Amino acid sequence: MFFTMGRFAVPSQSEVNSSPGTRRTRGSWNPRQEETSLQLVRMWLYLAALLGLYYLRRWYRERQTVENLQDKYVLITGCDSGFGNLLARQLDVRGLRVLAACLTEKGAEQLRKATSERLQTVILDVTSTDSIAAATAWVKAQVGDRGLWGLVNNAGTVLPVAPNEWLTKADFVKVLDVNLIGLIEVTLSVLPLVKRARGRVVNVSSILGRLVFYGGGYCPSKYGVEAFSDSLRLELLPFGVKVCLIEPGAFKTPIINPQTTKDILQEVWSHVPAEIKVTYGQHYFETYQKQFLQLIDTGSRNLSLVTDCMEHALTARHPRTRYSAGWDAKLYYLPVSYMPASWQDFLLTRKQPKPAHGI
Repeated sequence: MFFTMGRFAVPSQSEVNSSPGTRRTRGSWNPRQEETSLQLVRMWLYLAALLGLYYLRRWYRERQTVENLQDKYVLITGCDSGFGNLLARQLDVRGLRVLAACLTEKGAEQLRKATSERLQTVILDVTSTDSIAAATAWVKAQVGDRGLWGLVNNAGTVLPVAPNEWLTKADFVKVLDVNLIGLIEVTLSVLPLVKRARGRVVNVSSILGRLVFYGGGYCPSKYGVEAFSDSLRLELLPFGVKVCLIEPGAFKTPIINPQTTKDILQEVWSHVPAEIKVTYGQHYFETYQKQFLQLIDTGSRNLSLVTDCMEHALTARHPRTRYSAGWDAKLYYLPVSYMPASWQDFLLTRKQPKPAHGI
């Protein structure tokens, strides 16, 4: 409606508000929306600040080291080669009193030649109760009233690895005896000495203690190590003993030699019952063997990525509960382990060979 004033028509206030030129559009400024956006920005800034403070505090705490390391005794199993051998030499350089347990006299002799007179060796077969008892008595005599500051359960084995249906109970027991039962028996044998020193138990697990992508005893053994370590950590908290887990990704060590792996896989396949062989087919076996050997070949040769984690667990005043060693573990295997099972199944099976009589 217009009010006329002389020759000119003057619009009413309602018409002004509703005219196209003055009508509010969707893209116009909204104070309430702007306030909400500012609140979201502040929230993310607060979260970023808290996260930064958390990592700064953790960095500071993890730089603090234990005092009088030169008086600390550390028992390491599986020192003939690989992680155990490198860690023994590493700790010897740091001045700790290393008690290196080797499976063979040859391995012990080579290690003694490469280290100082502080380092001492003992022969230990973690699958033998008598050997464990003898080694425990020897360790007790070495440490005396000081107790044992650190136990590193590093001894382990991998093979045979194959689809579970191809294997026997003996194949599983062979790996479980070393990686899990032997680890538990060694730990229980020397635990009073560790409690006396209020020291550390460092168990070598694997990223395959969180995620499984092949059959055999290795993955079950590492899942067992994770569970045993978690229960032990809770039980030993009141005694001032810390329990740490090392979870390496793929590394090239003498524990898994390509030619030995190939030979053992061939032997396993040769003993698979005929009716099971038919369901998989020769092509499946050949592809499986090839892919597993390729997986071994992708392993890192930088073993210090693992032994540095072990050393930190033993020498830091505030060690971590779990250490993921290797970029493959940090950036792929660990994130995948937190995914839904259906996602894991897709990622881990998309390149697997197809059985001859699969669906």
